[in-house]
Amino acid sequence: MSKYLLNKFLYTIDRDPELVERYRADPRGTVAWWEAEQANVILNCPGAERSTWLKFTDAEREALAGHDYVTLFEMGAHNFLTLTLFIALFERDYAEPLAFQREYATRLGHWSVPYPDIST
Repeated sequence: MSKYLLNKFLYTIDRDPELVERYRADPRGTVAWWEAEQANVILNCPGAERSTWLKFTDAEREALAGHDYVTLFEMGAHNFLTLTLFIALFERDYAEPLAFQREYATRLGHWSVPYPDIST
């Protein structure tokens, strides 16, 4: 498992509105594309600078493809990264202000300190 790779996915998808929409419409396809094309691009380096070893585990792939932020949190994905991305994905589906944020808190409410380790 690579918390770094999970967090890199969450961060890069959340920073691009087109990728947010792509991930919302086709999560499995977006995860597969991102893993094949973007996972090994080294941040802040020229395009030719790539790694070859980073890949998701099957469990990570399934959690990402299923928009399963509870499992992602339990795997150690950063809670602020999951929250901001999933707000962008799903807040529009709720009529009341902050309704998604309350659902997020409720679904993670079974956790108490200490939370899963989010260090990378």
